[in-house]
Amino acid sequence: MKFYFHPSPNPLKVALLIEELGLPYELIAVDTFKGEQHTPEFRAINPNAKVPAIVDGNVTVFDSQAILLHLAARHERFVARNAADHGAMLSWLMFIGTGLSPFSGQAVHFLHHAPEAIAYARNRYLKEVERHYRVLDERLAVSKYLAGDEYTIADIALWGWANFAGYILGEKGLSDYPHVKRVVDEISARPAAVRAQALKEKLTLKADFDEETRRALFPQNAAL
Repeated sequence: MKFYFHPSPNPLKVALLIEELGLPYELIAVDTFKGEQHTPEFRAINPNAKVPAIVDGNVTVFDSQAILLHLAARHERFVARNAADHGAMLSWLMFIGTGLSPFSGQAVHFLHHAPEAIAYARNRYLKEVERHYRVLDERLAVSKYLAGDEYTIADIALWGWANFAGYILGEKGLSDYPHVKRVVDEISARPAAVRAQALKEKLTLKADFDEETRRALFPQNAAL
């Protein structure tokens, strides 16, 4: 299996599942700060020009949530086994994929990378991130994991962005959401998570956030 990777939240959630499954794979770096996601070769794999993506035999899958679903179904692991818990797993997986994840991405953009400070945008996305964490915290106050008593891909998806929460929420990190923090800390201590985090040490990637990086990550803004 080929795994197209950059050490950012969405690829890391896929890295966690791959490591949990113990699958052999070829790690292929995509240096998004240099714009490698826009090459014709990579866009043939993901027309949306984003990581992660996998080529699993003759199957190509892009989007982190889709990859989690594909791998979990194929290997029949980290999925809830009864109907009620399976429904909860899918619901929370989509809640993260359509809510926490994109709102977190926009919060990072307007808090750290927008060329000008726009108070409304900063407040809008930060408050939505906080709201999503409150909803997650309420769920985890009454449930060991998002789908019930089993650790599933819903929790793996949560770990991807929540592991970076301090970049949005500041030094307090997840301290306002103790039940989310409990699960994230537990996952971070798993050997698979330690291996996933270590992947970045195997790669030499651009770290400077300069004009080249802005154009690579936000090409639609280049003409503004």
